Amino acid sequence: MTSNNSAAASDPVVIRAVQPDDFPAWKILWDGYNAFYGRHGDTALAPEITRTTWSRFFDAYEPMHALVAEQAGELIGLTHFLLHRSTIQIQPNCYLQDLFTAEAARGKGVARRLIEEVYERAKALGLERVYWQTHETNTTAMRLYDTVAEKSGFVVYRKRL
Repeated sequence: MTSNNSAAASDPVVIRAVQPDDFPAWKILWDGYNAFYGRHGDTALAPEITRTTWSRFFDAYEPMHALVAEQAGELIGLTHFLLHRSTIQIQPNCYLQDLFTAEAARGKGVARRLIEEVYERAKALGLERVYWQTHETNTTAMRLYDTVAEKSGFVVYRKRL
């Protein structure tokens, strides 16, 4: 599988769990996602982070999951989500951590389909919510997000240690 984004527009988009042999095509999307957020060159993720992340998707003891969008045999999008406990409810929360589509797939409903599949998987697990965050400058994505979810009103703080 390659990701040269030449998939015919008439071919259906399939959202599915990532498979071990998807690594080369997934890695192209993963690198694009990280570049979008400025993690490239001197600030690129260490290779062991990518290897560990990839391995977690296939470890039954890890609460981390990956879905891909495939069209005409090519991966055109990805999303990663994880489950975590909460102090305010019994069942876990679902955190949609990463969402990315190939440039040629943007504006065609692929990201929406990936989000909706995360919703479906969370519902099937009996979870009550899915949440995520994005950078305040990601206005294009926020136009979609405003149609599929509601803003929580929370501001994220962090400190590198």
